[in-house]
Formats: sequence, C-alpha cells, structure tokens
Amino acid sequence: MNNLIKSKLELLPASPGCYIHKDKNGTIIYVGKAKNLRNRVRSYFRGSHDTKTEALVSEIVDFEFIVTESNIEALLLEINLIKENKPKYNIMLKDDKSYPFIKISNEPYPRLLITRQVKKDGGLYFGPYPDVGAANEIKRLLDRIFPFKKCTNPPEKVCFYYHINQCHAHTVCQVDEDYFKNMAQDVANFLKGQDDKIIEDLRAKMAGAATQMEFEKAAEYRDLLQAISTLRTKQRVMAQDLQNRDVFGYYVDKGWMCVQVFFVRQGKLIERDVNLFPYYNDPDEDFLTYIGQFYQEKSHLVPNEILLPSDIDAEAVAAVVATKVLKPQRGEKKQLVNLAIKNARVSLQQKFDLLEKSLEKTQGAIENLGQILNIPTPVRIEAFDNSNIMGTSPVSAMVVFVNGKPSKKDYRKYKIKTVLGPDDYASMREVLKRRYSRVMREGLIPPDLIVIDGGQGQVNVAREVIRDQLGLDIPIAGLQKNDKHQTHELLFGDPLEVVELSRNSQEFFLLQRIQDEVHRFAISFHRQVRSKNSFSSKLDGIQGLGPKRKQALMKHFKSLTNIQKASLDQLQAVGLPVAVAQAVKEQLGEGRT
Repeated sequence: MNNLIKSKLELLPASPGCYIHKDKNGTIIYVGKAKNLRNRVRSYFRGSHDTKTEALVSEIVDFEFIVTESNIEALLLEINLIKENKPKYNIMLKDDKSYPFIKISNEPYPRLLITRQVKKDGGLYFGPYPDVGAANEIKRLLDRIFPFKKCTNPPEKVCFYYHINQCHAHTVCQVDEDYFKNMAQDVANFLKGQDDKIIEDLRAKMAGAATQMEFEKAAEYRDLLQAISTLRTKQRVMAQDLQNRDVFGYYVDKGWMCVQVFFVRQGKLIERDVNLFPYYNDPDEDFLTYIGQFYQEKSHLVPNEILLPSDIDAEAVAAVVATKVLKPQRGEKKQLVNLAIKNARVSLQQKFDLLEKSLEKTQGAIENLGQILNIPTPVRIEAFDNSNIMGTSPVSAMVVFVNGKPSKKDYRKYKIKTVLGPDDYASMREVLKRRYSRVMREGLIPPDLIVIDGGQGQVNVAREVIRDQLGLDIPIAGLQKNDKHQTHELLFGDPLEVVELSRNSQEFFLLQRIQDEVHRFAISFHRQVRSKNSFSSKLDGIQGLGPKRKQALMKHFKSLTNIQKASLDQLQAVGLPVAVAQAVKEQLGEGRT
C-alpha cells in the first residue's frame, strides 16, 4: 500500500457510494458500491484475502470514490460506471446477445420465424427462449403442423412445401385471411400451453388416415403427437396463471458466486441461465450488480414478475428493473426460488474443480511467473515472432495474453517495410518501434511483460528499442527453442541469464502456450502474404492487367496453372483484350498461340 492510498483511506466518509480502483496506468480495474465507503474500501487493504482478491489488490495504486444519498443511488451509479468503463475485475456476463423469440409475421401470408429483435410491426412474438435449440425445436414442430408460408416464391408459383402440404401461401390453395388468422391463434394457444385442441385435431386426423388405410400419413400424425408429448415434458407447467417470471437464486463458496435464473414463460419453465464468477464485494451486493447488468447488457425481456431470495433488497432491484419484484415466503413461488438456489449450489460444486484447475493454469501461472522474475504480476503479456523464407515476404506478429488467457482481439500483424533480406534483428527492431511508439502516441495500455521468441540477440535488440530509444520501463524476456523446435529456456535479467523453470510447472506451460501461439499466428500470416505475393508477382507488370482483371482470371481459372494452360480465346472470353491475353501467355512462359 503506497502513501497516496494511506492518505486517502483517512479521508473516506462513512456514507453510501461507489469506489473506483485504478492500476499504475490510471486504468479503472474495479468498480464497487458500499453502504459504508470507509469500512468497505479499507477492508481491501487490511487482513488476508484469497488468491483472486490478492491479485486485484496487488494492482491497485490509486482509488476514487463518489458519495451518494442512498444505497439504491450507489447501485444505479455502479451499474453505469461498469457499463461505461468495463473494468476487468467486474462481473462480465458470458453472453451479451439477446435471446431468440418465435414470431408470426404480420403479412398477407404470415411466416413463422426465429428472431432476436422484438419490433412494433404487428407481428406476434413468443418467448424469449434462452436456448436457441429449444426455439428451433418448437419451430420445426410447428412448421410440420401448420402450413404457414415457407418459401420465397410468388403466390402464383407453388413450392416444394406445397406438395407436402406444409405451405398454403399460393393462389391455388384458395385460402383467405381468416384462415391464417385462425391458424395464428392456434399457434398462440399452443405456445401458451393451451394445446388440447391441436392434439384432438391430430388424433382425429390420425384415426381418419388409419381408417382410409393411409398408414404412412397416420404414422406422421402419430410422430407429431409424440413430439408434442415430449415438448410438454420439457416445458413442465409451473403455474396456472400463465405469467412470465424470472426466478433468481444464488450460492457462494470460496470467493465464487453462481447465479441461476429460471425463465417461466406463459406459466412454463422453459429454460435456465447459469453464470459462475468470482466476487469481490458482499455477496448480496454483487448479486444486485449482476441483476442490473443482466437486464441492461443482455437486452433481456423484462417479465411480469421477478422472484428473489429472501436476503436481497427488493427495493433496490425494483429501482433498476421496472416490474413487480417479490421475495416469496411460502408456497409454490418460494419452492421455485429454493430450486434455483439448490441448482446454483450444485452447479458451483460440480464446476469448482475445473475452475481451480483453470485458475492454476492462468492466474496462478502469472503470479508465480511474476515472483520468479521479481516483477509485478504480468497480467498483460505481449509476445512477438518474425517469419520469412530466405528474406521473402517478411512479416512479424504479436499475440496478447491477459490474465494467462489469449486476448485475440488484441493480436496484431505487421508487414516488414524497411528491411531487405533475411535480417531477423532489423525486422524485430522495426516492429517493436512501430508497436510501442503507437502505444505512447495513443495512450494504449502497455504490457507488464514483453516476450520475444528468440535468444540473447533478439532480447538485446528489444531492449535497445524499448529502453534506450523509447525510454519505456517494461520487463523483456526471451524464449529459446531446442533443436526440436520446442520451448527450452527462458532468458531474463540484466545481464541475461537462464531462469530455472520446472518443466511441470504451470508457468512453464503458460510460456509454452504463448510461444506456440505467436509462432502459429506469425506462420499463418506469412503464408497468407506469401500466397498473395506468389500470385501477384507472376502477373505483375503486365500492361493492361489491373487488379480487377487479375481477380477475374483467378475467379474463372482457379489457379495459375490453369491460366498458363488456357488458350488465347479462353483468356479473351474472360474479358482480356487480345494484346493483354498475349502478354499473359508470354509472362507465364507459354508463348503466343
């Protein structure tokens, strides 16, 4: 704990509000709320913590706080600050896409669709379905039962589905608007759980087909009835009032929280959502934050009612979600909440072993690596590798690992611009200067550790650029391979020394993954560039053959070999003038024909 933090801790008020933790770069890494700012913020810098909290605290070099009038105001402010800054230690939901709905379109010939957007277009929407597979399964069943429009043909032209009696959107069907309105109502009743009429109709059709000795058609009706029965089993009726509800339950253990949400739609439990994450605040406070993010970030349909565990502040939830919020004390609704809590506990217990292994491979690995190198925990690692063949098509690549995991959105590719010939040192010098000049110029987040795929020479070049030319204080390590092209040694220090790492340690496995990934990324990029250059170089310089004509040639002939074998007439058929076609033949070595 530095002097700045010590001084600020003395000034904290015993009021509700939000606190904002920052790292050495001034980046916001965690936002929290508290009923008592003084007690909450001081707790981070006193006593012992678990591994994940220690990792957070180790990065805090400054904090700010905002006092609010109430705990509810603090919750609303916290949700907005998290949404705006996306701190890496805050709860981030696994999936920010909206859930699918089943839609009956408002058209003369309605269609049955799966959509993720609810619009005021006159269509009928049913859902949401957290499991897109369940939505597709229901749609497939409805498509077999109801002959909605399934094609893009004009009304006068029949389609395949017409011939199997699954599309009546054609003039020859001679159906009016009331036919589709009644059919849409039947679907609506089915999705609301009122499927008795449909079942009776299918049974009557099955019996009629059997009487007429149309056994294949009878078997089809039988299969539809069986599918409806299976769907009924999956969508167990939970309430008779046909209300839409979200039922929340949570369980905490060893610094981790599991939240389960049961989605009850039209009185049926249709699906659940599970989220498992580390928490840093009081469990009930982080649970409130989760609910706020859940309805904001996921654009989730707000139900008629939300059911919560008894220890949660319902008033605070009502402030962030405009719907009825209940904490049931008895009856069926209480049983639903208890079921959600039970499932949360089971999920946490089942996944804890995997999470522990994951933490050991990632968080534990970077912590151990930091201790071995005597540097702060390298949360962000940037690694570089060059690739060329005898100096042709030279490229370089950078991969980024954050908290021990690849951050592919931060990967970068570099074409070497200033180096002629196979000069690995000069290529590394150019790329590092380009990368970290931009980091300084644009105020990007610098890495905690730079890893160079190479030995002493490459590391010395990196130091020359990073430390001497740019004046940056970033630790630099080198990874050397053995004669089998496998990760062999870690070089670090001034002067450079081999760092002893156990071959069975997680930190060694992490460095191995980093080296393999940057090599794969560089080789992949080099192959792309080489392939493009190979094609371009043989056709470059031909007067009258520009990029569009090259593209047309490749699209038509598929390969240079086929272009080389083509006759003048065939080349002209692609759109080449006679003179250009002759020049192509000469350039590729076949001569005039």
